[in-house]
Amino acid sequence: MKCLLRLGFLVFWLSAALGPATAQTTAPALPPDSAARPAAVAGRADSLRRRFDQERVLNGLKAYTKRKTILGRAAAALFSFRERREDQAGLDAALLDRQFEQHNYKIVRRIRITSLDAFGFSITDSLRTPRNILEKTGNVFHLKTRPSRVRQVLLLREGRELEPQALAESERLLRQTDELLDARVFVDERTATADSVDVLVITKDLFSLSGSFQLRDVGAGVVGARDVNFLGLGHQFKNRYQYGRSDDGPDAQTWAYQGSYRVPFRKFVYAGATYRNETRRREYSVGVSRDFYSINTRWAGAVSYSNFDWLYPISGDGSAEKPYQYEPLRYNTQDAWVGRAFQPRSYDLGYESPGRIIAAARVVRTSYHAKPYDFLQSANLLLGTVGYSVRRYYKDKYLFGFGRTEDIPTGSLVSFTAGYEFNPAGNRNYYGVRLSSATYRPQRGYLYLSGEFGGFVRGRGNDWQQGLLSGEILYFTRLYHTGNFQWRHFLWQRSVLGLHRFANEYLTIDGERGLRGFRPSGPLTGTSRVTLNYEATMYTPLSFVGFRMAVVGFADVAWLNASNPSRVLPFFEKPYTGIGLGLRFRNEYTAIRTIQLTLGFYPRGLNSPNGIRIFENSRSYYGFSDFSFGQPGVTRFQ
Repeated sequence: MKCLLRLGFLVFWLSAALGPATAQTTAPALPPDSAARPAAVAGRADSLRRRFDQERVLNGLKAYTKRKTILGRAAAALFSFRERREDQAGLDAALLDRQFEQHNYKIVRRIRITSLDAFGFSITDSLRTPRNILEKTGNVFHLKTRPSRVRQVLLLREGRELEPQALAESERLLRQTDELLDARVFVDERTATADSVDVLVITKDLFSLSGSFQLRDVGAGVVGARDVNFLGLGHQFKNRYQYGRSDDGPDAQTWAYQGSYRVPFRKFVYAGATYRNETRRREYSVGVSRDFYSINTRWAGAVSYSNFDWLYPISGDGSAEKPYQYEPLRYNTQDAWVGRAFQPRSYDLGYESPGRIIAAARVVRTSYHAKPYDFLQSANLLLGTVGYSVRRYYKDKYLFGFGRTEDIPTGSLVSFTAGYEFNPAGNRNYYGVRLSSATYRPQRGYLYLSGEFGGFVRGRGNDWQQGLLSGEILYFTRLYHTGNFQWRHFLWQRSVLGLHRFANEYLTIDGERGLRGFRPSGPLTGTSRVTLNYEATMYTPLSFVGFRMAVVGFADVAWLNASNPSRVLPFFEKPYTGIGLGLRFRNEYTAIRTIQLTLGFYPRGLNSPNGIRIFENSRSYYGFSDFSFGQPGVTRFQ
């Protein structure tokens, strides 16, 4: 029900764009897209060009949409066969940092910003405009991103010199904002001179409003609403309200609320607040942060405060014979960190060094006011990190989206973290190290490798506590072509080995951390986990009510030392497995871009007698890991 209502909400505002285009306010002419392969290099026709003489089914459907009957008009509203010039596959990746090098250190005379609405427009085709009532109506309810918000993200200013990488980095940062689908930042070559330039910025919005409704029972349900671009200023608010709750016992709170608000400022400073109120759980947090958002960012840091007030179960199993017994758990945390990046000297007179040496320090204070266990102690943790990072970005298409420009982080990172914890139960030292690297080639694919180790040491006897050894490998192949279809393979391997963990610390294999869509029939926990995930994604040429469709098949395997947590390696136990097939509908113009329906089969461990489960999710299972530094921290056991 939840998925159908969410899909229905989005479908109302979306439709496939059909027929000839009409005139619009002309956007500035774009230079050749650096993510597109030149015709001389391509060596073959665009794989997305419809060769319908070879595709009888698609040819028949296309002819049917031209009929004047009621069914023919309905099919024309559902399926789009119009050429998409931006949907180019088999691309040559473009290295971003040398894309506009001939204009370095010229004075920026003017910055002209053009914002396109969410529906009917194209960032690469200035002649495309909304042409049906649904697209036009959707734009009426959409507020375009204001130029002031776009200028907040740009790394260049009028009247100042154009720094190296400023254009490419600005374009990448605009694409990474939640309110924009795509962006182009380039120099107007028609007005460029030997010492000054005009910069053109073209952005395309996504439809920022979204909502959901889930009817769980008579008088019970969940309502959600969010806006990732409130008033066109980049403000974000998210709300989720649940009513008619009765599954937490007779004394349960009948409602629950969870919400957040986030505000962007100049210089990439963000402030936000979150609040959560449900049965036996109340918490809130506020904070201000600034990350190493760009390669040339020198300073970063954050300050936050969080408060937690829970009733924590200490005994019982929830049955009528043994109901849960609760004890109060109240504590708060104050967290602050600051970091500084240093650029090594470059001996290449043509280009700056892409590497950065970064040093950062962090203070975390945790204060318990009520606790159910004695081992929970108020503590102060001091951490310091020193590392070296090299960041390069490529842009390409058809990685996780359907034809939109995507930024691919590559490079390497080495960091060492040391710290000291003041604890009433005994002071401890902390040591951690992280290594990661990634490469990308259009004809070979993407490969990411990462390893991390960390743990506390207490006393002179080198008593190791809460240790963790983890590793990750992510690989996806190049884009293959079969007729009008395109497909790619993904392989993801993750290992988490817990060393001397506390009794209340454990791992699971459900959801994104193990088998996708898996829900165990009972408690299934351990201290070490190894997972292997495989996925094949086939992109189809069909557009259904504005949604692009892909077929997804997966096979997952997970090992967990559930029966013997003292044994570090989990391979001595029988693995849990899952296979499945699903349909992914993605619309690049909305805040909720992806809706995937999947049928999964799990031979054992599922809370279903036949091992079959149908589930829905709205975000990608995979993602890129950047090579920028964040706040110093201990290795995460999850």
